[in-house]
Amino acid sequence: MDKRLAGLPWGAPVNFLGLPEADAPSFDDAGVVILPVPYEATVSYMGGTRFGPRRLLEASRYIELYDHELDAEPHTIGVHTLPELHLSGAGPERALAELREAFDALVAADKLVIMLGGEHSISAPPIEAHAQRLGGRRLSVLQLDAHGDLRAEYEGTPFSHACVMYRVHQLVDLVPVGIRAITAEERQLLRARKIPVIFGHELDAQGAWIDRALAALGPDVYITIDIDFFDPSVVPATGTPEPGGGTWYPTLRLLERVFTERRVVGVDVVELAPIPGVVAPDFLAAKLVYKLVAYQQRARRARGG
Repeated sequence: MDKRLAGLPWGAPVNFLGLPEADAPSFDDAGVVILPVPYEATVSYMGGTRFGPRRLLEASRYIELYDHELDAEPHTIGVHTLPELHLSGAGPERALAELREAFDALVAADKLVIMLGGEHSISAPPIEAHAQRLGGRRLSVLQLDAHGDLRAEYEGTPFSHACVMYRVHQLVDLVPVGIRAITAEERQLLRARKIPVIFGHELDAQGAWIDRALAALGPDVYITIDIDFFDPSVVPATGTPEPGGGTWYPTLRLLERVFTERRVVGVDVVELAPIPGVVAPDFLAAKLVYKLVAYQQRARRARGG
């Protein structure tokens, strides 16, 4: 930038945390990469998830960079924010194929990518890409969600947000947590496949469910967080809210342990549908992403990275 322009009161960049250019590393130098994917095509109740990534990024500009719980500044791991990825409007099959192509390249770069959605259907391509990269090892998927998303088809397409876990369930070991809205057919599939589901009503204060979730996960884990996992009294800004669900600190305890005791290969946070004038859910989602960055930083340091 020209020296005459550098001193002007520019607004914060549109990146995660609003980091100044000097503090925002290049893609090659970053430890964590943020990928916004404002895709919305198959939502079945309230819309708005396409606005989720941008609102999350805007809210992240007001996060304190110092984390008092971890006594660290997690952004020093190096956080690079990619531009929004705008997928094809030629239908969900084509759009998700484009996203898979992008993730084949991102996975090869060996970065922890945190994808911001957008509707939940976008979780399938990164899960498939990571599972393929592991070769003979089995990938575990920790699914924090209110819904099973195990329908073979919904509203005429197998690429719906309601089908995302069905599309990958034979490829990976699913560990769904917080589920409180499923069909009878989905319940039968959970039993038939012996998927170790933890229902919403089992999220007790004692935290025994956290041990159960950890025990069901293998060494390599992909985390998909549908924001409707949280109780709607905490996060009302989602298209399909369900009573009950997760709260802040128990959820963090689970995620912290997963990063500490397993190798997290990728993460997504999806289904934030912002409500005009209600900013708390946007900030919660942004703070949640920063916590994931923090846990990755600590895990990498523990491994000597």
